[in-house]
Amino acid sequence: MIQIPGLDEYIAQYPVYEYRIISTDNLPVEPRVRTVCQQECERYGTTWACPPGVGELDECEQFCHTYPRGVFFSTVAEVRDVLDMEEMLRTRSAHEEITDQINQYMSEKGLETFVLSTESCEICEECAYPKGPCRFPDQMHPCLEAYGIVVPEIVEREKMEYYLGGNTVLWFSLILFRSQ
Repeated sequence: MIQIPGLDEYIAQYPVYEYRIISTDNLPVEPRVRTVCQQECERYGTTWACPPGVGELDECEQFCHTYPRGVFFSTVAEVRDVLDMEEMLRTRSAHEEITDQINQYMSEKGLETFVLSTESCEICEECAYPKGPCRFPDQMHPCLEAYGIVVPEIVEREKMEYYLGGNTVLWFSLILFRSQ
């Protein structure tokens, strides 16, 4: 198994709620997750970070398996009203900053990484999709759901929290990694 020297200490400096090193062998990928994207997300078909721009589901699953392990983690955000989607989404950027920092740490430790997170990508004011290639492929993080990953199944299998109650939101990321 690939070790990440100092990861515990590094992650401890951030408000990471929980994390696990997981194997990609049994990553739960389901077409139904993509169906929800297509039917309920306004970003579907508008960005390289979302379906269909990320590729076919079987291609995404095979790509994930080229990385043997991943760091799966959550952060917590407090909101006044969990039913206020705009307020909830405003808390996402703090999670993404933490994701970027952990990813950078892992890269500095000599690991090749690929990030799946909460984004549908908001780097560019207007995405080049579908007319041109992504302008910032190394900075763009597709969301876990774009790859069909069933987050609640990972949470349950790893005995992590999915819902804390009250006006809290848990955000999740998965940083896939392998030796270079």
